[in-house]
Amino acid sequence: MDKFEVRKIVAVSLVIVSALASQQLPADAAEGARAGTARVAITPKQPTWMAGYGSRTKPSEGAIHDLWAKALVLEDEAGRKAALVTLDICGIGRELSLKIRNRLKSDLGIDRDHVVLACSHTHSGPVVGDNLIGMYPMDDAQRQVVADYAIFLADSIVAITAQAVKNLEPAKLAWGTGRADFAVNRRNNNETEVPTLRDRLALEGPVDHDVPVLRVQNAAGKTEAVVFGYACHCTVLSFNQFCGDYAGFAQLAVEKNNPGAQAMFVAGCGADQNPLPRRTVELAKGYGERLAQGVQRVLDAAMEPITTPLKTSYSEIDLGFGTLPTRDEIKKEASSKTLAIANRAKAMLQTLDAKGQLPTSYPYPVQAWRLGELTWVFLGGEVVVDYSLRFKRNLGSSHTWVSSYCNDVCAYIPSYRVLKEGGYEGATSMIYYGQPTVWSEKVEEDIIDAVNRAAKTIEPAH
Repeated sequence: MDKFEVRKIVAVSLVIVSALASQQLPADAAEGARAGTARVAITPKQPTWMAGYGSRTKPSEGAIHDLWAKALVLEDEAGRKAALVTLDICGIGRELSLKIRNRLKSDLGIDRDHVVLACSHTHSGPVVGDNLIGMYPMDDAQRQVVADYAIFLADSIVAITAQAVKNLEPAKLAWGTGRADFAVNRRNNNETEVPTLRDRLALEGPVDHDVPVLRVQNAAGKTEAVVFGYACHCTVLSFNQFCGDYAGFAQLAVEKNNPGAQAMFVAGCGADQNPLPRRTVELAKGYGERLAQGVQRVLDAAMEPITTPLKTSYSEIDLGFGTLPTRDEIKKEASSKTLAIANRAKAMLQTLDAKGQLPTSYPYPVQAWRLGELTWVFLGGEVVVDYSLRFKRNLGSSHTWVSSYCNDVCAYIPSYRVLKEGGYEGATSMIYYGQPTVWSEKVEEDIIDAVNRAAKTIEPAH
């Protein structure tokens, strides 16, 4: 997208915000639930470094299909608004996320606990801001392209959220859960052996094959939006072309099956889950179509209506790190031939020089919404499947939806089991996110406690 198009989006956003400010109704004037949608293509228009794989050595080379930012704004009977924005990108960092959510508060009056920025985690999307930027050998010009894209993305999100508010109309909400079975626990199964293991019924490791679905219909019963999730990495593809991966193809298929509807994907706790086998466009399309079929089976069946007011909770907990490295250890890593290790070490040395110490914890976001009987949990980072299974086991699998890659994709979030096992998800992935060391052994219980507090906050009054 060129500079003229960016200015056009910003101008439209300002006009919409101005109109909203002059036409806003008091909360007690709201009559029934309302919903509004909007979208914009966010595919970079020039070669841009792509996020997700450290093995990439050059910027993008075209696209298979467009990447999208899509907004769904819900308003309950009391006039409370909530915005869900889904993004076909690998991740978004804390600084940019806060800027966007602060703008949504100042421009549209939507509080932070009422906003979710949900990344699909496609590994065929652009580097966004400083998220995972330390992995790549960019020159100054390429870094400027990434910085400019982050500005464009922020402006686009604000613009479509404002448009979705403008598009609010009476709506009916319902939800249900389907199934899809292509996710495989990558820690427990060798990728090349998966077809044979599946044929022998010998796949191992925990998985979450639920496909939660939220349907939004207008007053006439026409489907306006379909939000759905799945706990699996978007890593079918690994070439240098932009693509939403299986989640992108699934959204296209859902929209084809439901003309006029906006399909929106929210990733689940799939940090240790891969779509296997992989590496071809045909497989990505196939997985997407299988996921869309799981969604359609839910839409075609009786779904649970959502009738009660929206309740929300948001907090940032101090998620502790383990033993921090010494300055001597960091200085040694700064001379590493591995770019990501050297870049992290140099950044830590700068922090030590500026502040005298490294951070001992990270402000980790935990969010939850209550929609009718549905408890919807949103977690930051790349969360392993143990969390969603534990939440649903204890909160009730029939009415619990657990999403990750939301608001701040800050690092992998291992369970205690995965942390002790180590490996990529438990330890070495922290290098690529620039975090100083592994998480403390309290990581799982601290997050569990925070979600438990959130769930109790949004429980309906008895």
